[in-house]
Amino acid sequence: AVLNAAIPDHDAEAFRPPRTEDSLYLDWMVEWLFGGLSHWDAEHFLFIAERGYLYEHNFAFFPLFPVILRGLAETLLWPLSSWLSVRGRLLVAVALGNSALFLLSAVALHALSRIVLQDRRLALLSSLLYCITPANVFMTAGYSESLFAALTFGGLYLLEKGFIFRACLALSIATAARSNGLVNIGFLLYLPSLHAISQIRLYRATTKGHSKVFHYIWVIICLLLTSVLGTAIIALPFCAFQYYGYRTFCTPSTSLESIPPALLSIAERKGYRVPDENGPPPLWCMRPLPLLYSHIQDVYWDVGFLRYFELKQIPNFLLALPMATLGIIACYAYFQANPELCVRLGLWDTSANKGLDKPTPGFFNPRVFVYVVHSAVLLVFGTLCMHVQNPIVALLPHLKACSSTTQGILGYFLSYWLLGLALHCNFLPWT
Repeated sequence: AVLNAAIPDHDAEAFRPPRTEDSLYLDWMVEWLFGGLSHWDAEHFLFIAERGYLYEHNFAFFPLFPVILRGLAETLLWPLSSWLSVRGRLLVAVALGNSALFLLSAVALHALSRIVLQDRRLALLSSLLYCITPANVFMTAGYSESLFAALTFGGLYLLEKGFIFRACLALSIATAARSNGLVNIGFLLYLPSLHAISQIRLYRATTKGHSKVFHYIWVIICLLLTSVLGTAIIALPFCAFQYYGYRTFCTPSTSLESIPPALLSIAERKGYRVPDENGPPPLWCMRPLPLLYSHIQDVYWDVGFLRYFELKQIPNFLLALPMATLGIIACYAYFQANPELCVRLGLWDTSANKGLDKPTPGFFNPRVFVYVVHSAVLLVFGTLCMHVQNPIVALLPHLKACSSTTQGILGYFLSYWLLGLALHCNFLPWT
């Protein structure tokens, strides 16, 4: 609130829909306190929660978070409807909801870290560092990051514990919050495969004859069913949302006369497409696989392979370089510590004294392998195809006791945190 009041908002070329609702008594106070949480992509989420999916590029933002915001505004915050407009209640819902969801995600991360790292102290430290992540402005603002993190960490915890169906449900709900929930399918395919290989090794040592073959076949059938059904469950929200987008724009049942004039006017000025039953369908509807999400990322955000590699983006690459360097070093260190395990994709260990039953505690634990691969894949994909420069790890304590190199890295994180907070809440470019 202080930074938002002290620094005037930048006139950014961002989505800023007109306010069509009259302000009520306390709207000015809520806007002063929480208005900084409504900028950039948060405007899309708030608009969807208030008006639904009207513009084509709104479909880049998945529906779970707006549904939760509107639900809070219409239930828990309904007694304030005489003093706060719908937008005012939505802003309060953002502040309350994301605070609770971020806390829940930290608890889920701690539980997951205890299983994966096999080290209580390191798990607690990881959770504490997550709580002070430099990118925490995105965890508090009207974004779906906190919701997605809570569902993903919780789903992975259930998957590590062997509760596959419940894990698939949690990860499916995460996909309803963000499209990159589809990446979690990789965990579903890998972790049950790891368990299946362990079972086959056990049967090989304890059973004989034809029963061994039947056990092998049963394990493989269970693995295939788990993989196919689990993948379908996790991908279902994405597919359903794409179908909804297709029906909205390719077979529309809405006329321009039903859209409020103020919202239609900004669509005409900015070139936003709206559904029109009397107009021609967009070209993407004619594609063999008409995915609205891919069209939006291509046309509105210019996301694609090497599209971000421009001379004017060099400062942004330099901004992201420390984080990318740390990610590369972490992957390299893990490979150096576990070369044979990495070559075997972490699926088994031939050493007589080491194995997944009694892993070495800490970061070099064999259980960490799939998460290191996940991090490496995201790093490569983000570098080549995405437009994001946000660090994802946090500050370390005891700055004075650290080396000069570590102090420099921590200074980068802290500067990023403060600068990002100041810029984001004033519509200044930061992502």
